[in-house]
Amino acid sequence: MSTSHEVQLTQVHDYQFDVRFGNPAIATLRTDEPPPLGQDAGPDPASMLITAVANCLSASLLFAMRKFRNEPSPMSIRASATPTRNERNRLRISLIEVTIRLGQPAAAMTSIERVLAQFEDFCTVTASVRGAIRVAVTIEDHDGTVLHRSEGTPAAGAA
Repeated sequence: MSTSHEVQLTQVHDYQFDVRFGNPAIATLRTDEPPPLGQDAGPDPASMLITAVANCLSASLLFAMRKFRNEPSPMSIRASATPTRNERNRLRISLIEVTIRLGQPAAAMTSIERVLAQFEDFCTVTASVRGAIRVAVTIEDHDGTVLHRSEGTPAAGAA
């Protein structure tokens, strides 16, 4: 499945933009920068980036779990980004950390080891971002037991 993605942005005021997606059924999203540049009227680009990574990983895990007739819902996900300064003193996101907590205990699921060993490879967004940004992923079961942890180092020379 090869799908092209397109968005249209229209400046509303200062750093606020309305984002329209390629599907008219999807509501317009207002983005903004935090103060002092913007007014925090919507998510900023860094928040959108970590949302895309966390959402893609969660959807990939859900698909893989359901393939083996597991129902991990309701899942809860936390994601954060760590900005650092590069050699030119420019802020860059150097690390995205994603923790997915499954809605069920691991004992209630089948083929969990196989699922956890491969689901990250099918996340298009994370695999693309990992070319430049380290993405660390932790999967916990309903009880908080860590089932999977990956450090996801970026490609050589990407930093």
